[in-house]
Amino acid sequence: MEETTLRPKPMVEIGGRPLLWHIMMHYYQGGLSEFVVALGYKGDYIKRYFTEYASLASDLTVRTRSGAVTRHDSPLPDWTVDLVDTGLKSGTGGRIKRLREWLGAGTFMLTWGDGLSDIDLHALLAFHRAHGRAATVTAVRPPARFGHMEFEGNLVRSFTEKPQTSEGWINGAFFVCEPGIFDYIQDDMTQWEREPMETLAATGSLVAYQHHGFWQCMDTLRDKRRSGRTAREDLGMRATWKIWKD
Repeated sequence: MEETTLRPKPMVEIGGRPLLWHIMMHYYQGGLSEFVVALGYKGDYIKRYFTEYASLASDLTVRTRSGAVTRHDSPLPDWTVDLVDTGLKSGTGGRIKRLREWLGAGTFMLTWGDGLSDIDLHALLAFHRAHGRAATVTAVRPPARFGHMEFEGNLVRSFTEKPQTSEGWINGAFFVCEPGIFDYIQDDMTQWEREPMETLAATGSLVAYQHHGFWQCMDTLRDKRRSGRTAREDLGMRATWKIWKD
């Protein structure tokens, strides 16, 4: 059974922490501490997690007779998290547009809750500002799904287990956007990856930042397990996408 039948995909755990937590820690290490999370399927699960986060991640003293709870100082990340219901059936673009009043009038960064990366967010933002377009998309080369072999006759001369593909770039879903992108989103049913991105590209308003490092989409339980192996195999027991210290 896929874990997403029990919880929303961003709450699938990697190393004992939800995927969403890892993504937010990535941005936090990049100097960002204000987040707006678009909620849909099982959004109450995410609300409950953040409501209880400080208590569950801290040392507590409980007075059983009175029920009084004292939370002791813990080195928790100092985040402000807006949790916004954006509808169960809204498209990705529709969800983004529903966040318009929460995001203000400045440049903002945008990503999905299902991908891990070691992308340099400072470099991404600098690239976006240098090009002066409405949006920047991070382009990545996805890992191959199967081992790659090279032959000499019937003899295998090289074998690489699931290497990164050498051809083709895809949407890595780490964006930097200007408020003008909301005008490209028609309604709740709009998919960000369709008409808005297609129109931005056609009008010269979209640029791509090429990321050559780690990137992994957690579409299936298989991808979760792959990232788990990456964490165990990396020297120092630190996953390649984990850029912060515990």
